[in-house]
Amino acid sequence: MTDTDVAELQCRLAAFAAARDWGQYHTPKNLAAALSVEASELLEIFQWLTPEQSAAIMENPESAHRVADEVADVLAYLLQFCEVLGIDPTAALVAKLERNEKRFPLPSAAEPPDRHSSE
Repeated sequence: MTDTDVAELQCRLAAFAAARDWGQYHTPKNLAAALSVEASELLEIFQWLTPEQSAAIMENPESAHRVADEVADVLAYLLQFCEVLGIDPTAALVAKLERNEKRFPLPSAAEPPDRHSSE
C-alpha cells in the first residue's frame, strides 16, 4: 500500500462519515474506543483456537471472511483516528521501525542472544 492509497482511503472514510453526519462522534476518544472494540472482535475469532487452528484460519472461507471483515474494521478506525489527529500512519510506522531497529539490533554471530539474561 502506498501513501496515496492511505490518503485515498482516509478521504473515502471521511466522506462516508460526513454524508451520515457521524463526524460529531469521531473524536479521538471515541475512535480509540471503537478501534479497541474492533481489535477485540478480531481477537474473539481466535480466542479458543489452538496455534495450529489459528494458523489455518484463512483456509475456511467463512472464517477467512470474518477475519478480513474485522481487519477492515480495525484499519478503518485506525485511519480515521490518524486523520482526526493529523498523524501520517505510514510515517509513524517508518519512524517506529527505525527506533526499534536501533533499540533491538541484530545479535552478532559471535554472541548468540541470551533471552534469559537479566542484563
